[in-house]
Amino acid sequence: MKITPFLWFDTQAEEAAKFYVSVFKGKLGKPMYQPGTKKVLVMPFEIRGQKIDALNGGPDFKFNESVSFTIHCKDQKEVDYYWEKLLSGGGKESMCGWLKDKYGLSWQVVPDVLLKLMRGPKSARVMEAFMKMRKYDIATLKKAAA
Repeated sequence: MKITPFLWFDTQAEEAAKFYVSVFKGKLGKPMYQPGTKKVLVMPFEIRGQKIDALNGGPDFKFNESVSFTIHCKDQKEVDYYWEKLLSGGGKESMCGWLKDKYGLSWQVVPDVLLKLMRGPKSARVMEAFMKMRKYDIATLKKAAA
C-alpha cells in the first residue's frame, strides 16, 4: 500500500484501532510508543486490506464530514451490520447512508446496488427515495427504480 490514511485522535488511538479491527475483522499492527514511555503514540491497524495509522495527537484537531470512509456493501445484511456496529457506543446517524462513529469519524454505508441504480433510467426516482433515508433500504431503492 503506497498511501496510508493517518487518523488524528486525542488519546483514543489504540481504543479506536481495536474498535475498527473488531468491526471489520481486521488486524492490529505493532504500536509505536512515545519516547521513554509505555504510552501509545501511533497504533497501526488494517481493515479490508487498507492499512491505517491512528495517532494520539492531542485535542487540537477533530474529525469532520469533509473526510469520510465509504463501505461498499453487497446486501442489506452488510448494510445493517456496519450501520449497527459503527453507531454502537455513541455514534450519530445522518442522512443518505452517512454516520459518525463514537470517535467522530464519518462513514458512508453504501449498498453496491445503489451505484447501479443511479446509472439507470430511473435515477431521479432513486435519488428522491434515498434523500429521505438515513440508513439505506435496498428494497425501497429497487422499488423506486422499478
